[in-house]
Amino acid sequence: MAKVYVFLAEGFEEVESLTAVDLLRRAEIEVIIVSIIGQLEVKGARGIIVRADELFDNIDVSDASMLILPGGQPGTRNLCAYKPLMKLLMKWNTTGGKVAAICAAPMILGELGVLKGKKATCHPGYECSLHGAQIIEERVISDGNVTTSRGVGTAIPFALELITILSNKEIANKIKTAIVYED
Repeated sequence: MAKVYVFLAEGFEEVESLTAVDLLRRAEIEVIIVSIIGQLEVKGARGIIVRADELFDNIDVSDASMLILPGGQPGTRNLCAYKPLMKLLMKWNTTGGKVAAICAAPMILGELGVLKGKKATCHPGYECSLHGAQIIEERVISDGNVTTSRGVGTAIPFALELITILSNKEIANKIKTAIVYED
């Protein structure tokens, strides 16, 4: 079974993170919500408090199928400022590990050099941080081991793409039908 880790910092975008968590769990993909702030309760950009499953210091991603970075501000800046996560992402990328980022969060991957030579998208206004990427204005783009998406309005297609990658298109379509999503 696939297993993913979703990283939360203060100011994360609630819709982007929780849509991915919800739909991935519906697809029976194991999801571990990880707090990088040293406590399990993390406050989102709209003031919603989410209780993470684990603290960053207690995780071992060696069994992970994918790492996921939700956007939002100041959540993205807070993720980017957390050096242990940046170190993990760099190491993860050298092994070709799958990573996904939505909204402003693709800027993290751009600043780490992960997007060089890849097609990518992000929330309008963050394109200058996608260093070396071919910027495409589509809802979701997967290129090699990296999946990026634009924002709250693309959270469902983003999650469905992750299900397709981690499971298969048939299961993604079943979830799409079950939640009455039409694109």
